[in-house]
Amino acid sequence: MPKPPQPQPVNPAELPQLARATMAAAKFPMLATVDGDQPRVRPVSPVKTEGFVVYVANLRRYGKTRELETNPKAELCYADEHHHQVRITARAEIVTDRGVLEELWAANALLRAYLGSVDNPELIIYRFVPTRVRYMREWALEYFDVPI
Repeated sequence: MPKPPQPQPVNPAELPQLARATMAAAKFPMLATVDGDQPRVRPVSPVKTEGFVVYVANLRRYGKTRELETNPKAELCYADEHHHQVRITARAEIVTDRGVLEELWAANALLRAYLGSVDNPELIIYRFVPTRVRYMREWALEYFDVPI
């Protein structure tokens, strides 16, 4: 039986850079929330990322709105084509700062096309503020804590 591939060693000083590169390559993370006692996971499309703080647009009628309102603890998982992973354990906050909302609105043609106005009552922007970030290189089978 062949041996599994050996992962390249991870230099702890490079963890933030490795994690950000994986996030950029993956683009669309999976968001995990809790619905009562049932975990829920779905892909999301961030509208902005600042380091490990991730902004996600949402519609008020979506299930994750109720789930995050009940329990704002969530996790985002990015996996790139090489199977490197970044897992961001976070707390979801609703963005209410008008300047931030207008900045995100101006930068996102898709939001403008579908929602018509930054004042559309269906629009919610979540800011996922990390409490922990972990990185795993393919085949390493070990997560490394990334400084945040």
